[in-house]
Amino acid sequence: MKILCVIDSLGSGGAQRQLVNLAIAFKGKGHDVSFLVYHSIPFYYEILEEQEISVIEVLESSYAKRFWKMRKVIRSGDYDSVLAFLQAASFICEISSFPSRKWRLVVGERSANPAILKSFKLKFFRCFHVFADAVVANSHENIKLVKKVNPLLPNEKLHVIYNLIDFEKWQPKPGNYVFKKDGKFNLIVVASHQYLKNLNGLVEAVNLLNSEEKDQLVVNWYGGERLDNSKHEALEKIEKYKLTKVFNFHDPTIDIAAKVNEADALGLFSFYEGLPNVICEAMVNSKPVISSDVSDVNLLIDDVLTFCPDDTKRLSRIVKHLLESSESDLESYGNENRARAVELFESKSIIEKYLEIFNKAKGA
Repeated sequence: MKILCVIDSLGSGGAQRQLVNLAIAFKGKGHDVSFLVYHSIPFYYEILEEQEISVIEVLESSYAKRFWKMRKVIRSGDYDSVLAFLQAASFICEISSFPSRKWRLVVGERSANPAILKSFKLKFFRCFHVFADAVVANSHENIKLVKKVNPLLPNEKLHVIYNLIDFEKWQPKPGNYVFKKDGKFNLIVVASHQYLKNLNGLVEAVNLLNSEEKDQLVVNWYGGERLDNSKHEALEKIEKYKLTKVFNFHDPTIDIAAKVNEADALGLFSFYEGLPNVICEAMVNSKPVISSDVSDVNLLIDDVLTFCPDDTKRLSRIVKHLLESSESDLESYGNENRARAVELFESKSIIEKYLEIFNKAKGA
């Protein structure tokens, strides 16, 4: 099968990481896979080159020219299936279907943003899902939102497939992990810097800890900056609250699995998400996870470690709980997560689900 994967860029975002993982898995099954992007951010290019997966770039500042060039690539590539992630890329692929097409089109919803219910633009994009053969989301919450926005979508066109995780890459380190090395609890966060990811809420929660608890905690945050003021505001608070020894900020890294392996727990503090890759990956890695109660998180991890994203007091209590937890309790949280992950995220069954959709779908 000849498969084209379409997305805005191949930067370090979660949707990009998931589509790259899928593409590599499709390639491993013997399929001919390539990418089409319209922003040149080469975070994953080297990995794709190693896998002999080509990347086609359409770099146009003009939206109209960009659309027509991407349409030409899609329509002239003799593809059997096109898989698009994120709303703009999906919209371009759906419009490119006119007046007819021979390929199968699957679009991926990756964010359970509640603004979908109010924004004309976000609703407008999802009206065109009727022209796709299938709509795949990585959470039940996301599918509910899409169905509310576009009730014309038949249920048989809607699918929930959880994120694909590389179990070899994310397996726990051999031997027993030693928690709280050097008396420090290492909480890792993997997220870009934008208001959505709620760094400010985490800073406020940490500030509610007593001085002894603050001394036990280290937060290592890995992520690139977006065009908002969230990190700057958080840094001002960190300085004001004298938390500079607690918070460490790092650039995105391809080798994030190694960083998670050295962590005592992973945290996600977002106001909304699809199904976060980092939570799934940390679960496979047998790590405790604390998370805001977004998307399908309540179906994945112990509710003792979940919180409403604007409830900084509860988040502070959860961090305190982890700091006070014994090594056996932390290990138990991690083992429970691993068992659940094996049940939900095993790559073979997820790839088979996508290929089944490709094979069953009928071009418009």
